[in-house]
Formats: sequence, C-alpha cells, structure tokens
Amino acid sequence: MVPRLDTLLSTSARRHGDKCALVLDDRRLSYRELDRRASRLASGLARQGARPGDRIALYGSNAPEWLVAYHGVLRLGGVVVPLNAMLQSAELAYALAHAGVTAVIAESTLVSRVPGPDVLPAVRHRTAYGAPVAGWMEFAELLHQGNDTYVGPPADPAALASIAYTSGTTGRPKGAMQSHRAVATNIALTAMVHAKSAQDVLVTALPLPHVYGNVSINGALLAGMTAVILPRFETEAAAAAIALHRATLFEGVPTMYYYLLNNPATARHDLSSLTRCTVGGQTMPVDKMREVEALFSCPLIELWGMTELAGLGTTMPALGERRLGSIGQPLPSLSCRLVDLDAPDRLASPGEPGELQVRGPVVMSGYLDDPAATADAIDADGWLGSGDIARQDADGYLYIVDRRKDMINCAGFKVFPAEVERVIASHPAVAMVGVVGMPDPLKGEVPQAFVVLRHGTSLDPAELVAQCRAELAAFKCPREITIVPDLPKTGSGKILRRELRRLYVG
Repeated sequence: MVPRLDTLLSTSARRHGDKCALVLDDRRLSYRELDRRASRLASGLARQGARPGDRIALYGSNAPEWLVAYHGVLRLGGVVVPLNAMLQSAELAYALAHAGVTAVIAESTLVSRVPGPDVLPAVRHRTAYGAPVAGWMEFAELLHQGNDTYVGPPADPAALASIAYTSGTTGRPKGAMQSHRAVATNIALTAMVHAKSAQDVLVTALPLPHVYGNVSINGALLAGMTAVILPRFETEAAAAAIALHRATLFEGVPTMYYYLLNNPATARHDLSSLTRCTVGGQTMPVDKMREVEALFSCPLIELWGMTELAGLGTTMPALGERRLGSIGQPLPSLSCRLVDLDAPDRLASPGEPGELQVRGPVVMSGYLDDPAATADAIDADGWLGSGDIARQDADGYLYIVDRRKDMINCAGFKVFPAEVERVIASHPAVAMVGVVGMPDPLKGEVPQAFVVLRHGTSLDPAELVAQCRAELAAFKCPREITIVPDLPKTGSGKILRRELRRLYVG
C-alpha cells in the first residue's frame, strides 16, 4: 500500500518512536523528535498566516532543518518548492516568482542570495536556520510558536505536493509539478525494490532538494532506517561515516564512487558492513562498477530516474539477478518503451537504440504554467519522453546509451559520448572521463575527451588514443585527449559535459 506523503513521517514515528532516525555530524534526532518538530513547524507557519496550498521554498544544503521543513510544509497542506543550494540570486528570483512562493525557509549562509521584498513582495514570510539573520525569523523561533500535536488537512493523492525545477540546460528551468501520489509511490516502490528495512543504516551525501536524495532519505524514513546524512560529499568523510556507523547502504552518483576509488584513504576504512550500494544520475562504465564492487565487497545497484518522475523510473533489484551496466526494468506499476529516434510515432526496432519513454503513476502532472512544454514532454496517451537513448535486451533489461542532446554528429555518424567514455575509463590510470563534441569544419563535430588521472599515476594521452583506435570505429575515436585536474559537476554530482568546452577549450 502506498503511504500518504503528508503522514509518512508521523506513521514511522508511531512505529519506531525513540529509535534514531537522523544523524548529521554530532546531531541525532529520533523518529519521535523529528515528527514533533515537523508538527511544530507546520503549526508555526500556520500562525504566521500560511495556509494549505501555499507554495513554500526550501533553500539550503543537507541539514536536519531541511528535512523538518519538508515534512512540516506537507503537514500544513502546503506545496514544497525544493531549490538547489547552488542557485544564485537571478536564478532564485526566477524560480521563486515563477512558482508563486509565499514563504522561504533558507540556510543562513545563503540568505544573501534571496531577493528582498522590493523584488519579491509576494514572499511574506522568511525563516533562516543556522545563525541569526537580520530581517529573518529564526528557525527555532518558528518551532517555538508551534505545537507538538498539529494535524493538517488530509492530502488528496492527486493534489500538488512539490514543484521541482529542472536544470534549465536549454533555457529557463521548468517547474515539474509532482502530486502526493507520484512522490509517495516512488518512495515506496524504490524502498521495496531496494529491500530497505528497519535493520539498515544509510549513509548518503545526495542533496536533499534533488529527487534522488529525496527518494533516498524518505525511503529510509519509511522503512524505519537510521539515516546518516553528510552535509556535502567529501571522500574520506564518506568512508569514515560508513565505517563508524556500520552502514549497510550507501547511495550516490558515479562521481562519488570515482573519488572513493581514487583516494587511497578509502581502503583504510572498514567498509565490510555494506550489503549494497546504489548509483544513478548518470551512466557509469562497467569496469568502474566492478572496481566499486571489489572495493566495497557488495553489489552496486544501478538505477535511472528523472525530476519529471519524482525519482526513479527503473532499477536493478537488491535481490535477484543483476546485470552490470543495466538500469534494470521499470518499477512495479510503471511501463517503459523505446521509440524510433527519427520517427517518434513508431517503436524502435528490436535491439536498436531508441528514446526511453515512461508511463505510470509517478509521471509529473506537467510543467507549471507551460502547456506547450508539457505537451512536448507527455503525449496524449501519457507517455513521458526522457531525452535518454536506451537499448533493451531480449529479457527486457534496459541499458542507457546516452543523453540524446549529448549525441555527437560526426560526418553523419552518431557518436554517443558514454560509449567512448566506457572505453577510456577501462584504462587503470583513468579516474574520470568526459567526452564532448567539438566543432569541425569538415565533419561538423568530432569527439574530444577530458581525463582525470588516478592518484599517483601518469599517462601519455597517446596511449588512450591507441586504446580507442583498437576498440572503436575510427569516427568514434577522440581527435584529442586532454589531461585535466578535475571535471565540472552539478550540485548533485553529475559531470557537466557542456562546461568542459568552456573551462578547457574556451
């Protein structure tokens, strides 16, 4: 049975009481205390004039206050607008205005980026957690104004629960409208397929505003786990937390695992408590996945999802057969299909790559105030286009080929950066790699690779070029391979291919 999103925390508090729910640094909160604070926040907001249906923004990095605010807003009957902590003032102003936000709860170190009342007069209430900020109510004071037993109106499963903004790589970010049913369904199904239970201990540095982070932490709360949240990802801190708390589950994106593999200190920590890890957000070369499994001595479960799905769409299961490199099969109650890249009204031929589409109860309601973009994304039959190119094997397992927008057109041939990255990443000296298309007067575009070397290694790029020529068709081989100190990443840890050109080419 799918839980009610607005009562997920209170239901777990009744089941697990004084068990530790959340750990961050030296702060520990039980299920009962976390639930009590969510009630206080909801009733405190109500005393400040907030009402069911109000859109309330959360702007900050990982912290207990963020999670209290998330569940408090839902308990009030409000709509959560989770905002990436890396957003700057202009980006914030757009999202806050576009979403019709009436209140902001923000980390004190970030409030200087939040536009003032002269720019956003509709934002009537501002709360900061951390240090006191002039003109902002303190988080503790908001809780003090509330009460422990507040119960809001029961949520309609079809009602709006969250407006989550996309990255805006092709223009203004779009606000994906997610219903209570969509978010709760994704949390519950993911927790089930990944076999989360009250005996588990989670360690994660996934950003809470991101859908992957949201599904991770709320799945842990639903299952009665103890969740150890890192304020940010730092390699040795992550390994130390796994060892200290005897974590059974670590959840992250590929770059987190790359850094763990590339730091000799990782192996000095006892990681033997781990029973499984999950990875998503971007493709990961199978060779690197095998290295992770060898280092952690546990399975690495690949998953795939989107903001527009409120989290996961497909995954390999925690139990049963696993196929490294596959994103598995759809979550229960979801359907997936592949459509022809050149004729989207037709299904892709068996074995051929096609655009991955999803249909089911986790699909967003649409993009806020953008019917044209909604119609482009979701067809009349409810199929959501992902923009990801995938292939499917004879047993129904799906494999991501690459992002459609990242595909390189080299003299009329399709080159998928992820395929080139997989070959380069197999070299033992390579820690991370990103491949992009560079303009070429004769061929239109040619692949170029940017490589981060493993700690303590050196490498002549010509060696990687030779490896590519031995394993790839000539048109797929990078014209140039550049050794760089690091790769640009998003706030959630995904490698930003488009930024490579700006940083290292100009």
